[in-house]
Amino acid sequence: MTRQIVVGGGEAVPPPSWPRQPASILRTADEALDAADKIASLAARDAVKRDREDLFPGAELDAFSASGLWGITVPAEWGGADLSYTATGRVIVTIAAVDSSLAQLAQNHLATIAAIRSAATEEQKADLFPLVLEGRRFGNAFSERGTKNVSDLRTSLVPAGDDVVLNGIKYYCTGALAADLIQIVAIDQNGLSQLAIADRNSPGLTVFNDWTAFGQRGTGSGKVLIEDVRVPVSRVIPVWKSYVPEKPFPDSAISQFIQAAIDAGIAQGALRETEQFIRTRTRPWVDSGLEKATEDPYLIQIIGSLHVRLSAALALLDNAGRIIDAAIRDPTPATVSQAQIAVAKAKILTTELAIDAADRLFELAGTAATDRSLGLDRYWRNARTHTLHDPVRWKYAIIGEYYLNDHLPPLHPWS
Repeated sequence: MTRQIVVGGGEAVPPPSWPRQPASILRTADEALDAADKIASLAARDAVKRDREDLFPGAELDAFSASGLWGITVPAEWGGADLSYTATGRVIVTIAAVDSSLAQLAQNHLATIAAIRSAATEEQKADLFPLVLEGRRFGNAFSERGTKNVSDLRTSLVPAGDDVVLNGIKYYCTGALAADLIQIVAIDQNGLSQLAIADRNSPGLTVFNDWTAFGQRGTGSGKVLIEDVRVPVSRVIPVWKSYVPEKPFPDSAISQFIQAAIDAGIAQGALRETEQFIRTRTRPWVDSGLEKATEDPYLIQIIGSLHVRLSAALALLDNAGRIIDAAIRDPTPATVSQAQIAVAKAKILTTELAIDAADRLFELAGTAATDRSLGLDRYWRNARTHTLHDPVRWKYAIIGEYYLNDHLPPLHPWS
């Protein structure tokens, strides 16, 4: 990004500059985790300032994508590290613990890599994967408003010779503000979902900076207006194929897995802040007779409980990552459903823990922690906003149906 963007200004935003700093090529999980630690340290420096002043993390995003972390799931046969999803999840947790908006900016990018892997032709992979490895970023244009439900999409895709023409309007477009390529989900004339990869500077494609949510401010997840946008047929991916019941791919599990990792990171960051505040500022309760808040047995019990649940959440994420990897190697209805169920378990716990840990921060730290200059409320606002992506009450139902009635989870991006 070449200029500082204040999120929510409402204006149309031009594409980011290119070329930028070339992206590194990471090869191992250790390299990826080391890079994640460095990006987390960079993001932590001004995290409170960015949240308080509604600043888009442009410099941090450029460093994040240049680190090579946005290419770690590209298959090895196309030059990528093809890292496990266990390692990928740990990368996302590390960054989300200091800036969950920055972590979420990579979510749809990584999900698009999964879609290319599962549904694109070999020619499309040869076109798109090298772009990812050189540092190009995907931005989302998926969700819509005013329809019957989240899967009822109205954006159209009509053949026009060697191109297709798209029309529609998208909302909650995470990553689009600073993307080089916009992945647009549209419905073709047969009612099938297609993923059209449009250049960010395509005529008729306008990205608006109008994100006004109280949390995840740094994602800049505004709307995208699509007016007679032309995309070459060669960049239209039949993503519906990933959700065919007889031959599915674990794309939905991958998308949900990254969302769960973001929530785990929020919980981890909130818990760290809680402990630091208690050690340095929280006073013992008047009736305790204690010298320090860190000696309070009730407080100690709650901190211990949060750590137990965080360890369980991280273990569920690791396990889900392993099961996703197995489903990628051998995609069948059974292995894909196993991945979905494993991710659903993790998603339930990370959702509930992120909200609880962010709330407990204030209960345990005390009134002084509500000082706006500290920016500690960002954890709760981010947790509450991000966990609205899909309701965990339906995750419980999916898991119960799977074990009690042998019903496989529904095949769509929210399960």
